[in-house]
Amino acid sequence: MSYRKLEEYDLQVTQEVKNRYKTIIEELGEDTTREGLLKTPERAAKAMQFLTQGYDMDAAEILKGAMFAEDYNEMVIVKDIELYSLCEHHILPFFGKAHIAYIPNGHIVGLSKLPRVVDVFARRLQVQERLTHDILECINNTLKPKGVAVVIEASHMCMMMRGVQKQNSVTTTSGFRGAFESMETRNEFLKLISSDLS
Repeated sequence: MSYRKLEEYDLQVTQEVKNRYKTIIEELGEDTTREGLLKTPERAAKAMQFLTQGYDMDAAEILKGAMFAEDYNEMVIVKDIELYSLCEHHILPFFGKAHIAYIPNGHIVGLSKLPRVVDVFARRLQVQERLTHDILECINNTLKPKGVAVVIEASHMCMMMRGVQKQNSVTTTSGFRGAFESMETRNEFLKLISSDLS
């Protein structure tokens, strides 16, 4: 029995974006009637809708749907969360890992919801600095923890494929609120995300 993943797309948006991609490809000098490109405009239109679906998602509601009262007040860390986003300057991918920590203040959240929050904000046209801030503020404002920390490490195709063409560069951004503004707590978090506990 074959498996088929069902994806839903707005037919009107798909058609309009498909037509624009077809025009762009032709203006770049390609022949959109050749076999390899016949379905490319439609595929690209669907891909862009998938990669920007975060605009239709509410990260705060995702967190609120999995908050639980719990008397736990130590650091909770989810690290090495894969992320893929599109740079808003060139619409080229940037990708890497996010590390998130929070110190509960009466409520914990289902662990899978933190990667989902990352996806909500990553699946938009972004810059890494804003992505870090969006994740940080959403968790801080929704969970109202004693503290929250976010670190993102990412490689940017706009630096690797064009421009300065530096293939091994990695950009790191960070944000801290509450208890993580204390150097001691911040250093504990940074040490834990950089260590291999296995």
